[in-house]
Amino acid sequence: MHDPIRMPAVFFRLRARLLEHIDMPLFLIVCALMLCGLATVYSATYDANNRAFAQLINMLCGLALMWGVAQVPPQKLMRFAVPLYVLGVVLLLLVFLLGVRVNGAQRWLSLGVVRIQPSEILKIAVPLMLAWYLHKHEATLRARHFAGAALLMLVPFALIAKQPDLGTAILVGAAGFYVIFFAGLPWKVMLGAVAAAAAAAPLLWSHLHDYQRRRILTLFDPSTDPLGAGYHIIQSTIAIGSGGVVGKGWLEGTQTHLEFIPERHTDFIFAVFSEEWGLLGNAFLLFLYTMLVARGMMIAANAPTLFSRAMAGSITLSFFTYIFVNMGMVSGILPVVGVPLPFISYGGTAVVMLCLALGILMSIQTHRMLVKK
Repeated sequence: MHDPIRMPAVFFRLRARLLEHIDMPLFLIVCALMLCGLATVYSATYDANNRAFAQLINMLCGLALMWGVAQVPPQKLMRFAVPLYVLGVVLLLLVFLLGVRVNGAQRWLSLGVVRIQPSEILKIAVPLMLAWYLHKHEATLRARHFAGAALLMLVPFALIAKQPDLGTAILVGAAGFYVIFFAGLPWKVMLGAVAAAAAAAPLLWSHLHDYQRRRILTLFDPSTDPLGAGYHIIQSTIAIGSGGVVGKGWLEGTQTHLEFIPERHTDFIFAVFSEEWGLLGNAFLLFLYTMLVARGMMIAANAPTLFSRAMAGSITLSFFTYIFVNMGMVSGILPVVGVPLPFISYGGTAVVMLCLALGILMSIQTHRMLVKK
């Protein structure tokens, strides 16, 4: 027979073991965001509720991956930097040869039962590779090392932009830049890069696709093409405004359920959330995101090594970039690009990779006392 006295002790030891490398503030924040995301995906896909169930499975898989990655010390995570980067670049090349084309873009690879978007892998692979590379040369960091890191970043950036997927390319480039910044890139170099980018803007404009130029131009006046490039911005801003202070209520959004909002379960899900929960709901969502970013920056500030500091900072500022760009484009203050809202938008690959990033953050936080400074 089981000893009734020992059973609680075994349970508490098991619980302690499972939560040993889980950062509870991060975990609770993400769980709250995921619950908001599930409720919003359910509403946005009310006529196809299997997507909400599929998103639940995606989130559970992501949480399992997060737990597994959190158990791995940052020193061991560095070993995956080169293989994961090489795998990601190879998959990007395969997209051009064997990729699935959807809505004029060739971004996915079909693996039979599932379809993956290799560019999502590079959101983690690029900062991991750059953090490993710069950490390796930490004692002798020179301009050539920063140039090498920039080249490692530009290869996947160019491949992703060519698909075309400018939104994801920008996110990958931003994640790489954040690593270089936290590694100690001089301010004068950054200012020089900004000036060079501004000078090259006319040349870059000529290389944009027609639909990308239309999105930028309609940002200033969506009414110039209300049924074309301006349609997304017009409908999303109507939905946000119609939510008012307290919103119309869950499952009661007219813009959502009358299908005026395009891509309402993915890129424009913030419009769905705003219509149903209003200004107060948005304030709560922004509070959760602020706590997520603040916790991540705290972890980066306390990281003991260049690799840990650069990875934690890059992941955290990448989360901020996703949030700012998505909310900005849905609100009509930024051009429309394909950027999901973290833990809210529907998407399997995106959710899993976001959870992997969280696992790395937790690993850095919970293993930092084991690293000699």
